[in-house]
Amino acid sequence: QVQLVESGGGLVQAGGSLRLSCAASGSFFGINAMGWYREAPGEQRDLVAIIVSGGDTSYAGSVKGRFTISRDNAKNTVYLQMMSLKPEDTAVYYCAAVIRLSATETNNFWGQGTQVTVSS
Repeated sequence: QVQLVESGGGLVQAGGSLRLSCAASGSFFGINAMGWYREAPGEQRDLVAIIVSGGDTSYAGSVKGRFTISRDNAKNTVYLQMMSLKPEDTAVYYCAAVIRLSATETNNFWGQGTQVTVSS
């Protein structure tokens, strides 16, 4: 059974920093991509950043230059370093991964979410 476990959320003042972590555990062949989404109250869940197995990254325009996604393949862990945080970054942040369960099966998985609150 594959699980994604997130950590690192919390309350921070505007201009501050936080680092989120997400570790994948269980039995699987490999991970194609890992990323972070966020969902603010009353809004849809949006992509924040993604990193694929080759190391290429992509960011939402609103976080580009402030957030950095990275990955430790040996630990099956993805990180999101968030700098210069703004109140509008307040949301529940979800880790997501595209995981190869076997040579022929791939599935998408979500973490449980971690709250990030930025005070003004």
